[in-house]
Amino acid sequence: MTGKRSAGLLLYRRTDDGPQVLLGHMGGPFFARRDAGAWTVPKGEYEPDETAWDAARREFQEELGLPPPDGEAVPLGEVTQKNGKVVTAWAIEADLDPATVVPGTFEMEWPPKSGRRQEFPELDRVEWFGLDRAGALIVPAQAAFLERLAEHSD
Repeated sequence: MTGKRSAGLLLYRRTDDGPQVLLGHMGGPFFARRDAGAWTVPKGEYEPDETAWDAARREFQEELGLPPPDGEAVPLGEVTQKNGKVVTAWAIEADLDPATVVPGTFEMEWPPKSGRRQEFPELDRVEWFGLDRAGALIVPAQAAFLERLAEHSD
């Protein structure tokens, strides 16, 4: 059996203070009070019958409620997260107003073993960060995407 695979788009923009990236804070009760390690590239899982690129664009739309931007896609490669999930990402230079995001939702039993189902946003916040701050907040394995973007931007 193969592990789960996920794909996403990392938006970046150039500012006078250097590049910034758009990250999403993972929604739901597990991450509500966490910052470090709780921010992610907007991404999602896909099945073998879908390409990573198509999944990245679809997931951007599902997670942010906005169409993925056009532009040159810079391949950032893959990383394997602590949970074994392989994440593939591309960077696209684009600007986006976080106030326009309409996040997708997911449902889960909460509190555990309560029998109650609740709906939570996939991403409860979306913000622009400089690369250093993003590196301190992003899921640790995904920090490699920031390093690869920085190499591309030099």
